[in-house]
Amino acid sequence: MRRILSNGLFMAALLLVGISSCKKDEVIVKATGVTLDQTTAIVRIGTPLKLTASIAPFDATDKTMTWTTLDAAVATVAADGTVAGVATGTTEVTVKTTDGLYTAKCAVTIFPAAGTTISLAGNITASLTLKSDINYVLDGWVYVKSPAVITIEAGTVIKGKVDTKASLVIERGAKIMAEGTVAKPIVFTSAKAAGSRAAGDWGGLVICGNAKINVAGGEAEIEGGLGTKYGGNVDTDNSGILKYVRIEFGGYAFQPDKEINGLTMGGVGSGTTIDYVQVSYANDDSYEWFGGTVNAKHLIAFSGVDDEFDTDYGFSGFVQYAIGLRDPAIADISKSNGFESDNDGSGSSNIPTTNPRFANVSLYGPLATSTTTINPLFQAAMHLRRKTNLEVYNSVFAGWPKGLLMADSKGNAGAGAQVKGVILAGIVDNFSGNAAGEKAYFEDAARANRSIATITDLKVTNAFNLAAPNFLPMTGSPLLTGAVTGLPAGLEATTYVGAMGTTDWTIGWANWTPKTTVY
Repeated sequence: MRRILSNGLFMAALLLVGISSCKKDEVIVKATGVTLDQTTAIVRIGTPLKLTASIAPFDATDKTMTWTTLDAAVATVAADGTVAGVATGTTEVTVKTTDGLYTAKCAVTIFPAAGTTISLAGNITASLTLKSDINYVLDGWVYVKSPAVITIEAGTVIKGKVDTKASLVIERGAKIMAEGTVAKPIVFTSAKAAGSRAAGDWGGLVICGNAKINVAGGEAEIEGGLGTKYGGNVDTDNSGILKYVRIEFGGYAFQPDKEINGLTMGGVGSGTTIDYVQVSYANDDSYEWFGGTVNAKHLIAFSGVDDEFDTDYGFSGFVQYAIGLRDPAIADISKSNGFESDNDGSGSSNIPTTNPRFANVSLYGPLATSTTTINPLFQAAMHLRRKTNLEVYNSVFAGWPKGLLMADSKGNAGAGAQVKGVILAGIVDNFSGNAAGEKAYFEDAARANRSIATITDLKVTNAFNLAAPNFLPMTGSPLLTGAVTGLPAGLEATTYVGAMGTTDWTIGWANWTPKTTVY
């Protein structure tokens, strides 16, 4: 019996030694780091987002961690990594391991809930993104200050508050990145309801850059009373992107001849992209360039009050594929033109000379027929004056009271002005009284210009239909042939005259009925 007990005690002792030995051999796996599934995140107010942290190695013994937020007034974070938005802005969420105190961070941007209305006012000094499912209203003059960038998602609608002269002003050194798509253009429009909108409901879009202008001192204050300067010495300056953008019902007169236009550009450089832009119902010019070197393609000027394309103060960019269509009842007291171009307001010889190069332009004026009743304040398809050296190639101007006007009390067009491969059609007075020898200039055989008596003979599908225009040439149209070659470098060669050959590039993104569109 004693032997049995002795043996039992011996075996128990061996078992305890074995257990003790096993405990001594247990391995503790230390953490070596931590990562997050996202390093940047967008969170909507009302829709929390859970971040997932992974501790390395995967079999680390201690997997406990803590979560913190840099700014709890913007977003909170729970113990499981769930981030909840509190207010619009940015913050940083950090996760820290208990073992080793390793950290990982996520930059979090908080946006309002979809459908929220946000007012934009005053100065924008930090970069800002506008989301397509938020309603934005410009309240007064809104300035994007250098070096801020305002990025606008495709499909975003920005409305100008009525009676505040609401305008978006991109200052020198700042940028606008507004890149829509055919299906989702970006729209700047009136805050009024559908059916109530009119030209001049709000200010407009103003872009100022650092490219050269011909004003003494190299800089000037942009028109409209905004107080913003433009101009510099950087002709390749980049103010951002406007692509598939519509600007509707803007423009107002601060003083006579000192207006905000639909799209105003001051000293904008060639690094800027402007492509597929429609300005509709502008209360002054649809587009005006004050100096600068920016190039543009696929522009539409629709039912504006004053000029379609106004160029001055040394603008020297390239503009190709542009359309203008006028409402016969709407014109300006200053006399409305298709092109209006000066070297400057006084007709000086300041340099750089105003020398825009246009090609493939179609400007359809107020006269759909010779008997159309029109506003008597309409003037000319082209008023080139005050020493401008504007050049235009392979373009058509149809349905205007006057065609080419190169005379002015402050000086005629400059010697470098060029009009080649141009068709005048259905014009009452092709040469505006011929005060500056426009007839001989236009009909010089070397210029390959043509005059066509009637709009019908132009054979364009339905150019003067204000609700649903079609600018495509029909079979046998004189627009399909006769384009001149040898265009300045920077312009594309085409076989056709006017803005379109066989492709309608307005389809899908342009809007001809913005007065009744529900936004």
